[in-house]
Amino acid sequence: MGAIDDALRRAAANTATRPIPKSAQAQMRFLVKTEKGSTRAAAARLGVTQRTVERYLKGTLRRPRAELAARLEREVRKDWQPRVKQRAKKHAASRGGITVETRARFGFTAAPGSTDDGRIRRITQHLPPAYAARLFDAQSADATEQQLQRIAAEGLQEIYFKDRGRRAADLEVEFTDIDYIELDF
Repeated sequence: MGAIDDALRRAAANTATRPIPKSAQAQMRFLVKTEKGSTRAAAARLGVTQRTVERYLKGTLRRPRAELAARLEREVRKDWQPRVKQRAKKHAASRGGITVETRARFGFTAAPGSTDDGRIRRITQHLPPAYAARLFDAQSADATEQQLQRIAAEGLQEIYFKDRGRRAADLEVEFTDIDYIELDF
C-alpha cells in the first residue's frame, strides 16, 4: 500500500455515520459477525488463536495488548458501514468529486525558457468526479502506487496548473516525493 491508497482508505473510513464499537468485546463480536460467525476466520485475520477470540467474546478477556487493540480496530474499520462507504464513493464519482490536499514535489515539462525544476508545493484542490471515479476504479483493480500517482497528477495538472485548459497548454506535471496527502469526498 502506498500513500495515495492509504489516503483513499482513510477518506472512505471518514464517511462513516456512526462510531465503531468501543469495547474489545463489542469489536470482536462485530468482527466475528462479519466473518459469518467463524471465530477461526476472525482469529486468522487478527493473528491470534481461536480460543483468544472466544475469550473476548465471552468477556473473560477485556483489555487487549496495544498491538492487538490496534489490529482489532483496523480490521473493524475496514468492514464498518460498507454501504455508507459505497454510497459516498458513488456520490464522489458521479457528482461530488474529490478534494486533494498534498505537499509534494512537482516538476514540469514545458516550453523552452520556462522553469521546469521540481519544487515542493503545498496544494489543496478539488478535482471533478471523473478523476475520483478513475482513482476508485484503479484502487479496486489493485493499481500500483505509481498508477494512482499518475491519475492524481493528471487531475492536478488539468485543474490546478492548466486551469481547465485556459493556460499552459503544453505543460506536463510530475508528482513525486509525496510528503503527505489527504483526500476527502
